[in-house]
Amino acid sequence: MRSCPECGAANGDTDDFCGNCGSYLGWSQESGESAPGAAAPQRAAGAAATTNPPATGADTATLAGSDAAAPGSTRGTNGAQGTSAAAAPQSAGPAAPAPTPPRTASAGPTRPVVPPARPTSTAPTRPEPSVPPRSDAADAAPITAVQPAKPVAARPVVRPAEVRETDGPPCPACGTPNRPGRKFCRRCAAPLDAPEPVAPLPWWRTRWPFRRRVRGGSGRLFRALVTLAVLAALAIGALFLLPAGRSLFEDTRDKLSGATAVSPSRVTASAEVPGHPAGSATDGLNNRYWGAPAVGDSLTFTFRAPFRLVDLVVTSGASTDPQVYRSEARPIALDLVTTTSKGQVTHKSITLNDKPGPQTVPTGISDVVTVQLVVRSAAGTGPGRHIALAEVEFFRRD
Repeated sequence: MRSCPECGAANGDTDDFCGNCGSYLGWSQESGESAPGAAAPQRAAGAAATTNPPATGADTATLAGSDAAAPGSTRGTNGAQGTSAAAAPQSAGPAAPAPTPPRTASAGPTRPVVPPARPTSTAPTRPEPSVPPRSDAADAAPITAVQPAKPVAARPVVRPAEVRETDGPPCPACGTPNRPGRKFCRRCAAPLDAPEPVAPLPWWRTRWPFRRRVRGGSGRLFRALVTLAVLAALAIGALFLLPAGRSLFEDTRDKLSGATAVSPSRVTASAEVPGHPAGSATDGLNNRYWGAPAVGDSLTFTFRAPFRLVDLVVTSGASTDPQVYRSEARPIALDLVTTTSKGQVTHKSITLNDKPGPQTVPTGISDVVTVQLVVRSAAGTGPGRHIALAEVEFFRRD
């Protein structure tokens, strides 16, 4: 098992990331740790080197001298001298003194070698086997030939059985199975208990003031009040601006479309001068006119079908000729009263220039069935003069 260096949680030997905190486990094994099987041979080799240091040149010479003095002696693996395997040959004379071994440069004080005592009797006796003298330098000499140490087999390490993680949920990132209870994947450290993705909000919920706030339930009352205020403003605007918007739309259509003249089906007047009836205002001739006795008189035009009155063309005076034009009084202010098919009445003031010729007045009134012109003021009035209105023309949108 591998322990996490961050939180200490236990993980499997094959896991790359901690299942509790998601830390990387590749650095949890110590770099100086070695295999247990290699420690025993190293300890054995070190012990052998300590017990048997390498031999020096002086020690080699000492061993050579000892072997020459006792050719039949043998040496064991532990450095002790063995006895002679064959008896020394008999001699009639006394035994010669053993040669003094050379002084070695070994460490420590050495004792002098004492030669064996001579026999007192001259009778031939069986000589004792000669034993080469032992010296302290020989005892202190290191052993050069040893049997190599036998390596000790490493003790087997008992490891717990690996937990099979095939029964756990697969990683959503790499698909590796993990045991239940892990928080991070053992291969890629991806979170295993990731929350479900939240569905995106509709576009209108992302606009103020309908966007959702971070804290649940906050701002609901404020958003409701703002929504009601917006709806109320739209209703009020539609109530007051709808007619203006419709009028603007119709005026645009009037300018983009053509105009066609339309003739009334009937013309009546509140008063008229003999010889100058009301019908003369719509006969198409500029030298004939409707004569009004005084200011306040009116003309009424009735049409067969409702239409949109785009323009009104008025020709004031008795004629378009300048000399004839000033022979009678001329209207310079008129009241335009229109009635729609639904009974709605509209009033509009018209101001004319005191000059001969037609003058165009834009109106832009829809669903018109009746038009009335009332004289409010006139120029050139005086005794024996009446008000002359030469021609009135109406135009509708194509």
